Amino acid sequence: MIENSTSGVQKPVKGQMTEQMTEQMKLPDAAVGLTEETSRAIAQNIQWANVELPTGAVATSYVCQGEGVPVLMLPGFDSSLFEFRRLVPELAQQAQVWAMDLLGFGFCDRTVTPQINPDLIKQHILAFCQQVIGRPVVLVGASMGGGAAIDFAVSYPEMVNQLILIDAVGFAAGPAVGKFMFSPLDKWATNFLRNEGVRRKISEKAYYDKRFVTPDASLCASLHLRMTDWQAALIAFTKSGGYNFLSSKVGQISMPTLVIWGRYDKILGYKDASRFEREIDNCKLVWVEDCGHVPHLEKPQITAEHISNFLQ
Repeated sequence: MIENSTSGVQKPVKGQMTEQMTEQMKLPDAAVGLTEETSRAIAQNIQWANVELPTGAVATSYVCQGEGVPVLMLPGFDSSLFEFRRLVPELAQQAQVWAMDLLGFGFCDRTVTPQINPDLIKQHILAFCQQVIGRPVVLVGASMGGGAAIDFAVSYPEMVNQLILIDAVGFAAGPAVGKFMFSPLDKWATNFLRNEGVRRKISEKAYYDKRFVTPDASLCASLHLRMTDWQAALIAFTKSGGYNFLSSKVGQISMPTLVIWGRYDKILGYKDASRFEREIDNCKLVWVEDCGHVPHLEKPQITAEHISNFLQ
């Protein structure tokens, strides 16, 4: 059985943990239902750090494994660091791998600020790098996390030694649900995303091999929905417009960049992969065969190998 515990939680960087923050620093009880080894392992290794932002201290969920070059991973839209459960142990054999939840997503404390937007997310990543990791990183972004990574890398190039984009947004428009984000349809739209059948269909579209859509995978993809203020944070972020402003910024990326793309991505398609390669100087594109939108879940060993080769 997986126990929810704050033992091993990193010492707060500044200030003290409040009682409310401590309550946020645990996984939902449903985590006891995880069955796959990698899912249980990452659940047992999640920690929380008290990351200071201008809006207040945010109990921020993360995992860290391995030693060496710091590699920081950012998950996608309405997702969590569980997205990297198979990639972290593979890559941790060659690097110090960090996976963090973005502000307003995953298992971060959502009660600190009612505003969730790309600018605050960027400040959150910066604060985490400075206060927790303490040095520049190799930044990895998957799907919407790729959008966050692009925005951060262009704004703070001194903090990013190398950039890795996995089936990343950058040219694509935001989620279609955004058009419904006005009252009272905003709550209807997020409740629609909460529906188990809807989330399963999204998962089936994300994978090339549908056998990956297991009960354990579904639980990993939905655990964070049980966090306090999940709905309010998702509505706030979607109303902000998300990462629809990045097209002009892609060409400003200055560090060496690796683009990893599933050959059969049915979420974003495949044309953006080549466009990233064209518009980013010093960019390498690698295709992952027999794979959909999530190479880090569907082909973790191959994805880790591509990243390791890039780091070297």
